Amino acid sequence: MTAPDRPAEVHRAPYDLSGAGMGLERWTLRSDLIEATVITLGAALHTLTAPDRDGTPAQVLLTTEDVGTLLGPAKHYGVTVGRYANRIADSRITLDGEVHPLLPTGHGVTLHGGPDSFSHRVWEAEEIPGGVRMHLHSPDGDQGFPGALDVWTDFTLSGAELTISYRAVTTRPTVVNLTNHAYFNLAGEGRGDVLGHLLTIDADAITPADERQIPYGPYEPVAGTAFDFTTARPIGEGLAEGHPQLKQSRGYDHNWVLRERPADGPPVRAALLADPGSGRTLEVLTTEPGLQVYTANGFDGSVTGPSGTAYGPFAGVALETQHHPDSPHQPSYPSTELRPGQEFRSSTVLRLGTSG
Repeated sequence: MTAPDRPAEVHRAPYDLSGAGMGLERWTLRSDLIEATVITLGAALHTLTAPDRDGTPAQVLLTTEDVGTLLGPAKHYGVTVGRYANRIADSRITLDGEVHPLLPTGHGVTLHGGPDSFSHRVWEAEEIPGGVRMHLHSPDGDQGFPGALDVWTDFTLSGAELTISYRAVTTRPTVVNLTNHAYFNLAGEGRGDVLGHLLTIDADAITPADERQIPYGPYEPVAGTAFDFTTARPIGEGLAEGHPQLKQSRGYDHNWVLRERPADGPPVRAALLADPGSGRTLEVLTTEPGLQVYTANGFDGSVTGPSGTAYGPFAGVALETQHHPDSPHQPSYPSTELRPGQEFRSSTVLRLGTSG
């Protein structure tokens, strides 16, 4: 699959979402190869359609059209996660000697920014060349985080590449960790599980985690373990090995430490996902130091997709480019602190293709 340079067509339309009356919008980005839709609820990548090796298109994201479900069991599907993606231990951070309690989400952590996180908010949107820019203002003290934060998420499509870029500024010292939480099934939404998908991760270590999924100890090498995806292997193969880390999380829900990438450089490959049946491939490139892989272990059938299929465990896989979990409590990890006068920037590219 080749990628023409010309930017995508962009279309804006109201998005009623099952009669919710929330004043939402759906933005459709369309190139010669790919179609993506983005909605203003959660600045979410809502659908992504790509052809298989025979040229037959399919929508490859887990999704729903029901607003109650999007605000409930599907609240993280495709959304821009913030202020802080992943987990912060003990629901508190300390900055310049001042402790800031955060709103907890249970199990002794604050997950994905708190109980009323960015995924629940309606973002402002405007057209940019080849895409859409979403903006959200998060007030000082939002979910306990200090500083008024302004966040911009850009979605741009060119050929077979969808780029998601983030920018943020703050009025007080704070922490920021943003990601997109799309769930992929390259066979097509609702078409079985992803256990047969081949995954490659450009990482030689993980951050091992306790029962709360909070990292502990030094980075742990993946060589020879169920976490070794340095060469392509089926997701289900590693799950079958019975590693203690996998038993406590019932599947993959772990952060890989990506190989070093140039500071302030362009996105570098982090992972390659491939579906042998359809031939579809997804290459993930990022400026971020970590990749959280979650194989939908906790899915229980409470979300039904447009195909009419109820999503169970392993119905999709999330490849979340981000800083490492609990970085505010881990001085050896890359810092997630953001201060007035600084600008947070991050970029991830989703490059779709096919293989023989």
